[in-house]
Amino acid sequence: MRATRHAKLDGPTLPWPALAQAVVLVFIILLAADARSEEAIRIGYVDMKRLFETAPQVVAARESLDGEFRPRNEALLADENRLQELEQALAESRQLDAETRLELERDIRNLRRSIDRRREDLREELRFRTSTATQALEETIEVAVQQVAETRGYDLILTSPVAYAAASIDITDYILDWLAEDFDGRDNGR
Repeated sequence: MRATRHAKLDGPTLPWPALAQAVVLVFIILLAADARSEEAIRIGYVDMKRLFETAPQVVAARESLDGEFRPRNEALLADENRLQELEQALAESRQLDAETRLELERDIRNLRRSIDRRREDLREELRFRTSTATQALEETIEVAVQQVAETRGYDLILTSPVAYAAASIDITDYILDWLAEDFDGRDNGR
């Protein structure tokens, strides 16, 4: 039986989704260049990570969720401390009668179940609320990008992640300014 060897590719390879994005991008640029051969194509870049960290809408949503969920989280932490105290009391008390020991073990077990259930409920609700807030913000960011692009005469806007974007094409600050004006306008309109 003869062993076959597979050829090893030399050099770096791009993952298929990145390669497909690159090919589509080059195709779009070539089409745009052909259609507007006399004018330069204006390309902008938006750092989405920075937007989702610093946009006023994100900061306000984060503060709102923190204020809403903090009391429940603190109550959960207090119960976890109480559970630790009960477990420590059980471990240290060797002279408890059987009935008292069983009652303490039952209390510990019930409290642990309650904590686990409430912790999971809190996580799910926070995940849902965060997702809802993120979706609303994504729609607002999309409008901001479109309006800034149209106002400033951009032909193509790329969003992160990209392999490289020069600071000269980064329009993230313009988007943040638009979002700040939108946030202030909505805040004053209330």
